[in-house]
Parts: sequence; C-alpha cells; structure tokens
Amino acid sequence: MVGDRHGCSGGIILTCIVALEHDGKVYLGGDSAAVSDWNIEVCAQPKVFRVGDFIMGYTSSFRMGQLLQYELVIPENTEDSDIRYLVTRFIPAVRDCLKNGGYTKIDNNREEAGSFLIGYRGKAYKISSDFQVTRMSAGFTAVGCGQDFAIGAMEILDKTNPEEAVTLSLKAAGKFSNGVCPPYTVISL
Repeated sequence: MVGDRHGCSGGIILTCIVALEHDGKVYLGGDSAAVSDWNIEVCAQPKVFRVGDFIMGYTSSFRMGQLLQYELVIPENTEDSDIRYLVTRFIPAVRDCLKNGGYTKIDNNREEAGSFLIGYRGKAYKISSDFQVTRMSAGFTAVGCGQDFAIGAMEILDKTNPEEAVTLSLKAAGKFSNGVCPPYTVISL
C-alpha cells in the first residue's frame, strides 16, 4: 500500500507488517524497507512500536507512523466491548491525530489515511485506509505490499513459537516482494 513520500530519504514506504494472536498475546512484526521508484533503503526506525496498552505497526507513510507513535493520545476504554471502544473512541482519536498532523486526505467527502495493524487486549486488528476496524477469524493478518505472501506463509507455519512464525512470514514476503527487506522487528503485548 503506497502513501505519501515521507520518511527515510523521502521514500514511499512499501512494507509488510504481520500480526499473530497466540495464547492471549499479540505478536507484531515489521520489515525495514523504505522504497522510492526502483530504489530501496533500510530504515533505522522500526515500523512496529508500543503506545500505552497498544502495539502498532504501519504501512503507507513514515509520517503516519510517527504521528501514531508520538502524537496519538489514547482515550480511556469505558465501553462494554473492545470493538465498540475501537470504533467509537480509538478511531476518532486516530483521525484527529492524523488530521492535526496534516496527514489525512479528504476526497468526495471521504476521509482517508494509511493502513496499520494494532494489538489490543490479546487481539489483532487491521485498520484500513478508510478507518474501518477488522479482526480476522484466522488469528493472524498482514498489511503492505508483502501481505499476500506473509498471510500465505502464516497459514502453513507452525505457530507454537509465535515470534519465529511472524519472522518467517516476513522473510517469505521479503523473498517474493521487492518492497520488503530485513532486518525484521517483532514485538509482543
């Protein structure tokens, strides 16, 4: 998923971010690619990080990731379900953060940003560019240009060692997608 030219050397960020639910934890992994046209550089800052009770990993733009990591104020969860909280409290905070940071795009009265994954209370969620919140029944998901390779690999990997499974799925994406490269970072919550 391609976004604006922000981040390392002004490059478009092509990437792969993978999330896996395992035994009440979420494992989130990301690559290090910063891509512009046919050029690729290895970015020093990880694309996966922790903010409060969340872990997050982003694609689309380094600017978007920086806003999520350093500017997002996480609202308190006072809702009766986590999905209700994410849709009614968390996403409005994300939208405000990205809008205030100059990142969102409005076209035909539709607001868009980039895609990212979150881990929250042992569950992995995909936040799409239109701010929809989705949890996949497989217990794993991915975003970025390498997502199809990572999801395919994750389907057949032994997940008893979740950190290794996430790393191997990122390596598979890196082998077949020219927008994904090591080193790979995996965090858990």
